[in-house]
Amino acid sequence: MKKRHLSFSWQLFLMVATLFLAFATCFIFFQYSREKEYKIDLLNTRLQDFNNEMYLFVRDARQNTGHSPSSKELTRYTNEYISTHGLNNLRVTLISGNGTVLYDNFDANVHSMQNHLNRTEVQLALKYGSGYAINRTSHTLASNFFYSATCFKADNMFIRSALPYDVSLSKALHVDSLFIYFAIIISLLLYLLFFKYTQRMGQYITQLRHFVQKADKDEPFEPEEITTFPDNELGEISQHIVQIYKNLKTTKEELTLEREKLITHLGLSHEGLCIYDHNYKRILSNPLFAQYSNLIADNPVSTDEATLQLPEMQPVTRFLRETDNTTDHTERKFCTEIEKNGKIFAVECVTFHDGSFELSITDITQTEEQARLKRQITQNIAHELKTPVSSIQGYLETINNSDNMNEDTRQQFLSRCYAQSNRLANLLRDITVLTRMDEASQMIDNTEEVDLTLIMQNIQRETALQLEEKKMRMNNLLRNGLTVKGNSSLIYSIFRNLTDNAIAYAGEGSTITIRCYREEDNLLYFSFADNGVGVGTEHLSRLFERFYRVDKGRSRKMGGTGLGLAIVKNAVLFHGGNISAKNVQDGGLEIMFTLHR
Repeated sequence: MKKRHLSFSWQLFLMVATLFLAFATCFIFFQYSREKEYKIDLLNTRLQDFNNEMYLFVRDARQNTGHSPSSKELTRYTNEYISTHGLNNLRVTLISGNGTVLYDNFDANVHSMQNHLNRTEVQLALKYGSGYAINRTSHTLASNFFYSATCFKADNMFIRSALPYDVSLSKALHVDSLFIYFAIIISLLLYLLFFKYTQRMGQYITQLRHFVQKADKDEPFEPEEITTFPDNELGEISQHIVQIYKNLKTTKEELTLEREKLITHLGLSHEGLCIYDHNYKRILSNPLFAQYSNLIADNPVSTDEATLQLPEMQPVTRFLRETDNTTDHTERKFCTEIEKNGKIFAVECVTFHDGSFELSITDITQTEEQARLKRQITQNIAHELKTPVSSIQGYLETINNSDNMNEDTRQQFLSRCYAQSNRLANLLRDITVLTRMDEASQMIDNTEEVDLTLIMQNIQRETALQLEEKKMRMNNLLRNGLTVKGNSSLIYSIFRNLTDNAIAYAGEGSTITIRCYREEDNLLYFSFADNGVGVGTEHLSRLFERFYRVDKGRSRKMGGTGLGLAIVKNAVLFHGGNISAKNVQDGGLEIMFTLHR
């Protein structure tokens, strides 16, 4: 269970309240003591005044009569002073310098009294000239008095006056509690005001905490939540925090937009790009990087981290290790070339100051291939069209010039003309499809959700007789429900042309395997492979060229137009994918391509 802590406002209130309580207690105690001391000093002053007047009376009597006044005279003077100054029950005692009691108006038998030199007030008077004792018990009268004694060293005597410490005197010396009540009331009011202030401060802090919590979770907040801060230092700090949050949010949105731009750029780039962190973990990559990695690898690469483990990437990993061991953390670049499966790839690695690095793979044969294709396409079309046209022309010329040709021969020539015309029609149809995809792809806009599993099942049924004739087997490993958004007829043409091509050239008894070996959020990776005769390495880079044939005589004999794989490539490109071919290590040909979902 999480321990619940007091809020900051309560902590502040309790801390200040405790300090103020301690201060108020000390102040009240100090005032109480000071007031009580003041009243005691006031009473002591009155008694000291009497002692001084009594001393003057005794001194004057001695000077006038030549002897000390009698007890009767002392009593008379005391009574006159009491009646004049409103003092009741005033006790007066004259004590000699050695402590002997000379006179006491409360006890005439002074000879029986004890020596008074050890009395508290007498000791203080002896030491300081005057002294008092509060509520001290008289040993003679067995009652309590307030004593005030004065030492007259010139005459070697003490004069002590005292008042009975009864209820009236106790009340007179008691401190008036009105100021205590006043102090308590003021303290309570201050407590209340400070409590209101700390509660208000606590509300602002709670509001700021809620704002920070929402900002941390990236939750939306109302405008009034950031405009009700106080007009003081706390409000200024809060507004600064809000402004910093707004700036960070704006920066985050800008970075997100830039990241989306980067991802879009990577997706459209003609280079395979992948960015790794300092631990060789993938941060960001584009689909072409995985495609090129699989072309370089002998077996399909399932992760971008595995690309660095390929034997062909050893120069790159050696460069990275050397960079890790150096103290120079500036950007460094390394370039190399890899030739594999009829293609030449330029590999470039750039390291950054934080240890991360970028790896790019570029197919440098593509530009040359496209240029060569453009130079040859006109010649190829003319050549491919010339063959069926020449055949038809030759058969018709023979029929036209042979008046005595028998009917069977005539029909045979006409059948051959019809076959060549069909071949010419198929050729023109395929050229038209390629032209539409090259020059007017925007016209093919009827995209839909295409079930790839269902398409392959239909193709498998349609080609079942051909597969049986060649004793071939089709291994469809596509999972149920695998779909892609695109043009249904073009998607069908991809898988149908690849199937027809495998049936035509893989060889009897071979197996065709179709699988999706990697699925991402918006991209599918396919492998269309057979274990047949395969093709020469020198042909791999040209398989998708228009009219290119590995075995020209065999291809024409089997009725192919030479455009099937070119149509496949253009259909794949139309759907935002890439396609390539490589020989299988154990024999056969593997076509690898991607399709955007």
